[in-house]
Amino acid sequence: MKITMGLTTWTEHPALINGEQRPVTLNEYAQHMPTVEIDTFFYALPQMSTIQNWLSQVPSEFQFIIKAHQGMTLHQRNQEKGELALLFQQYRRTIAPLIATGQLKTILFQFPPYFDAEVKDIEYLKLVRDWLGDLPIAIELRNNSWYRPGVVDSLVSYCQDLQFTLVAADEPHDTVTSVPFYLATTNPKLAMIRLHGRNRKGWDNAGKEWRKTRTLYCYTQEELAGFAKKINQVNPQPQELCVIFNNNSGGDAAPNALQLQKLMGIKFSGLAPRDPQQLDLF
Repeated sequence: MKITMGLTTWTEHPALINGEQRPVTLNEYAQHMPTVEIDTFFYALPQMSTIQNWLSQVPSEFQFIIKAHQGMTLHQRNQEKGELALLFQQYRRTIAPLIATGQLKTILFQFPPYFDAEVKDIEYLKLVRDWLGDLPIAIELRNNSWYRPGVVDSLVSYCQDLQFTLVAADEPHDTVTSVPFYLATTNPKLAMIRLHGRNRKGWDNAGKEWRKTRTLYCYTQEELAGFAKKINQVNPQPQELCVIFNNNSGGDAAPNALQLQKLMGIKFSGLAPRDPQQLDLF
């Protein structure tokens, strides 16, 4: 099993550039991590030229995890089916460069807490697969109804049928707005863990500063060792297991990722920058 690690965005990780207080470039980031998660797509679809620029800054083995647009994750509930289908088509056209180079690791659907295990939402997951064809898809569910006894087994089977990666999210697990950490191989090609931190007070913060406090957390060496154990024991093993650190309100994501990498004795290969002149997408 191949184990990869990455962070959310690339600019906010000074630990990768010896603590310098400036934005980290994608080229610099790609010399330390083999993948990155980008939330740009959630808010608006970027220009194709922007994606091509990203690709010119990273080695050919580097991969991108990109979030689905908020319309695709039903953060806007009043959309017509035809409108949604057009959005999916536009999304596919936008990410064509990533598909062409084989550098799309997966499309991450992070559903809102009100997306629950009711028939309408279960059926919507089938539509997602139909509209995106054979593209890699990962889903992160944030409603406890999916993980109730008797339901979670059906969820795993459904994800297997649809070839979805079911994301295992680490977060405070004793709140009404969180789900349990549930690591299962639902896609033989890719399993994924997303680490949000365990800041319970920040997780429940409904104020203006919730984004700053929600992921304000540094994992201890003992906690990281616990993840290493769970990763090594996952059964059946997928071809790849990717760990994304999202606990970065205090700049802890990169240090924690480097700690886990060292703890597990992992060295990432192919991190040398790509020659932009060798990039010929179309």
